Amino acid sequence: MKTYKGKSVYKGIAMGNVVVIKDRDLPVKRCRIEDVEAESARVDEAGKEAKLQLQKLYDKALKEVGETNAAIFEIHQMMLEDDDYLEAIQNMIQTEQVNAEYAVAVTGDNFSEMFANMEDDYMRARAADVKDISNRLVKILQGRKEADFLSMEPSILVADDISPSETVQMDKEKILAFVTVHGSTNSHTAILARMMNIPALVGVPMDLQEIHTGMVAVVDGFQGNVIFEPSKEICGQIQKKLEEEKEKAQLLQTLKGKETITLKGQKINLFANIANVSDVGYVLENDAEGIGLFRSEFLYLGRTSFPTEEEQFQAYKQVVQMLGGKKVIIRTLDIGADKQVDYFHLGQEDNPAMGYRAIRICLKEPEIFKTQLRALLRAAVFGNLSIMYPMITSSEEVQQIYKIVKEVQEELDLVQIPYKIPEQGIMIETPAAVMISDELAEIVDFFSIGTNDLTQYALAVDRQNEKLDDFYIPHHKAILKMIQMVVDNAHKCGKWAGICGELGADLELIETFVKMGVDELSVAPSMVLKVRKGIREVEG
Repeated sequence: MKTYKGKSVYKGIAMGNVVVIKDRDLPVKRCRIEDVEAESARVDEAGKEAKLQLQKLYDKALKEVGETNAAIFEIHQMMLEDDDYLEAIQNMIQTEQVNAEYAVAVTGDNFSEMFANMEDDYMRARAADVKDISNRLVKILQGRKEADFLSMEPSILVADDISPSETVQMDKEKILAFVTVHGSTNSHTAILARMMNIPALVGVPMDLQEIHTGMVAVVDGFQGNVIFEPSKEICGQIQKKLEEEKEKAQLLQTLKGKETITLKGQKINLFANIANVSDVGYVLENDAEGIGLFRSEFLYLGRTSFPTEEEQFQAYKQVVQMLGGKKVIIRTLDIGADKQVDYFHLGQEDNPAMGYRAIRICLKEPEIFKTQLRALLRAAVFGNLSIMYPMITSSEEVQQIYKIVKEVQEELDLVQIPYKIPEQGIMIETPAAVMISDELAEIVDFFSIGTNDLTQYALAVDRQNEKLDDFYIPHHKAILKMIQMVVDNAHKCGKWAGICGELGADLELIETFVKMGVDELSVAPSMVLKVRKGIREVEG
């Protein structure tokens, strides 16, 4: 039995078998080989295994996200049969007498660079594809088995770290908990864990070479502990805790259908944050009154090319239709910082949190922005949709956005496609936006305060840096004063102001937010009923 202490992301309890994700980036060494025929045969066998894996992924994606999104796995299978690619690998093995892993890795790098330098957008997008299939082949050749998320039983995932794009692609029904060596409690992966109601620990000082798939583990998010191969006594104690948590959850269920009002009748709109169309189930299950933050950038993650206008339109339309008239606030893409996407070609930055991200990308590359805006305006016809723009720092940016929206209107008018101009608001997540919130309130329809980034920028603390977790203080007086300033300036102009950051679910601050006059709180679906309970107990 081994016990490790970590930083708790979500205070829950889980017990079950472990699935370890490790050695994802083993170095590829160049080795001289004698039997070139045997090495060539290894490539052929790895190719067959890769095709089987891709077929499974295609079948799963076809059922869950439709033929358009599943097509990428068909493309990868076709690329595995490309004569030029395969001949280049075999030629390197034959002429240089090198091992298969090295030949595949070098060929993958060469072809990826070649595609990346092409002028055609479609061909440039293939750069990430060839890199992906090469990595798959290398992994098979090295004998590394990836976690089988398709057939595994509900398990506790253990890894060095888990990226947002990896998290969003996982089958949430099969994940009992996350435990990672690295990662910050303020990362987007942590946010997703809270949204999914999954106990999670980060910063756990464990040696992954000592942890094996199939082990039994207990994750206690309340204590911040993970125990591998627990004793029968501890298993019994955890089972009792699980039953207690189940009873608490059942009590919260009695709040479904109840109004979110204080004891004196003050109404607070209680919405939920989501990252995918599939997350709408969590919204409905937890009785949220709407969606206060749909992180649309997750439509761009986990793929190798931009989502089309039609793909986005169908996703947004489905969400607003499923909410049946309740408000759905969709944030335009917030790519950058910790959410990197290869096909955006953003490049390396010394300080990506303050770099080329979010609305800055949209304003610099308006065609990407217009594709999303066309989809949003079209989807607004089908329900109560609002648009929210992130990372605003000036009124000039808002005016520039409105100009692009006007251009999109004209484009849709020209082809006679029905659309609607929805409510348009902004996220307040920079100190600059706070200080000119009186000016911004005159030109937008609402404010939604993104406390995660606002705290990061106001306190000069990188929220992705796990060494700085102790310095990331959401309750800091400066943050609370900023929230009050934003709310006051919104109300002076007759606009509403809400909070969609993680602070909105802080049960210790609910009464403070009520007294501030905050109109709306948007929280992880798993926190909706807990926050409703807190609001209904406030005197004010």
